[in-house]
Amino acid sequence: MSLARLDRYLRGGVAPGAARAHPGCRDPRPPERSVPVTLPGLLYFATHSPVWGGGRAFYDPGAAEEETPARAHLLTLGQFSDIAAQEMGRAPGQDLVLAAELRRPGGSARLGPGRYETLVCAGEVAGLPVLTFTAPWGSGDVPWRAPSAGYLRQLGTGLVEGRGWSAARAAHYLASRPGARGHWDPATVRELIE
Repeated sequence: MSLARLDRYLRGGVAPGAARAHPGCRDPRPPERSVPVTLPGLLYFATHSPVWGGGRAFYDPGAAEEETPARAHLLTLGQFSDIAAQEMGRAPGQDLVLAAELRRPGGSARLGPGRYETLVCAGEVAGLPVLTFTAPWGSGDVPWRAPSAGYLRQLGTGLVEGRGWSAARAAHYLASRPGARGHWDPATVRELIE
């Protein structure tokens, strides 16, 4: 969501509050365009992030009754491939071969069994597929886990920046997500964002 956070994937470095540096992309240019989008599906927190401590954010496209606010960035295939590699714990440097299923909304391709190794086409913007990566499991298939303060700060800052939301609205949304709900209250999350 946050352009500053995306910049760490593109140019390399450590995001504020993170415990690991990213090597960056072969092409470190910023996205040509970034636009707010709403994805059909659920944002939830599960597993443990060694980068942030606490739960990681995952997207469940199968939770059709939910919606997830997001931000779409117009990236090259190489940039998307390198960002995906960094999230999958792999070295960047090789372009993904995108399956035909990823050119239509609802299509997916599983590149491995782990977290962030399933690519999903969550919609289209101006005739281009909106691609993201998530886990191969659904939100009800794993135990939820509360995210860390630093991670919520990054996500909340991105919602404010990328969606034009107030800190209060972003905090309410994040505190209501499975994994965060019951562990974080909106007032505390708002303090992290402001």
